[in-house]
Amino acid sequence: MTLGRAAGLLCAMAGGSALLLAADWKTSPGENRGETRRNIASLTAALTSLNAAQPAPGLPLYTPGSAWDNNWDKRDPSLMPYTKKKESSGEENSETENNKPKATRHIFLIRHAQYNLNGNGDRERKLTSLGREQAELVGHRLASLGLKYDVMIHSSMARATETANIISKYLPGVDLVSCDLLREGAPIEPIPPVSHWKPEAVYHEDGARIEAAFRRYIHRADPKQKEDSYEIIVCHANVIRYFVCRALQFPPEGWLRMGLNNGSITWLTVRPSGRVALRTLGDSGFMPPDKLTRS
Repeated sequence: MTLGRAAGLLCAMAGGSALLLAADWKTSPGENRGETRRNIASLTAALTSLNAAQPAPGLPLYTPGSAWDNNWDKRDPSLMPYTKKKESSGEENSETENNKPKATRHIFLIRHAQYNLNGNGDRERKLTSLGREQAELVGHRLASLGLKYDVMIHSSMARATETANIISKYLPGVDLVSCDLLREGAPIEPIPPVSHWKPEAVYHEDGARIEAAFRRYIHRADPKQKEDSYEIIVCHANVIRYFVCRALQFPPEGWLRMGLNNGSITWLTVRPSGRVALRTLGDSGFMPPDKLTRS
């Protein structure tokens, strides 16, 4: 077999991408058989590498992520009923301009501190001594940021309520608000699946409640809000992980793939445009290593 035929055969095996190699291939008239063999071996190795770089059959090619939904929180001013153009000038009317959000919301999602797992029911599942130390560290950390917090909302479960009460000592003047929607639960059946919960018994109820909490608390600022706000939500790992997936428009079924330490801080930013940024996820670096837990 001549070198030209060998190169052509290998190119056909490698696919269209190999044509670039074949186009640069030159055969010298005075080339001997040993040199030809070496060149064929070199070409074969190059094409093997090319094939290895191709996606395996049946696997989808990587494509950029799907388009961002600007109206994810149903508050995009351009889609509101009052958004109309003046027939004469084509300019947006003053009502549309007045209803555009102008402030940024900073939302701090705090996981409750360590608690007594063996308690009989929610009331007995209070913070451990270590958990109370963790809550103190969280309060100190939030205070050290020097931000003007507007409100602290917490789950009505005992461990979250106690965590919020300890944090509040470091943030005098910040109102405390309890909310049942933020209670722990299983928001949606995770992928890959687990056997901890039965979808029919739990996901249907918990998922609707936690989604309602997301819609109530995670959204762009109201148009009447003039200054940036800093809000604290003390709740639970499952709730926080679901909120993060939903806010970033990641598949919510992946919520269980993230791990959060007790007392960790997750910081979400929602811009007036509706764009969302994750500043920190489960930050607990302000705690000494011997104070870190996940239970």
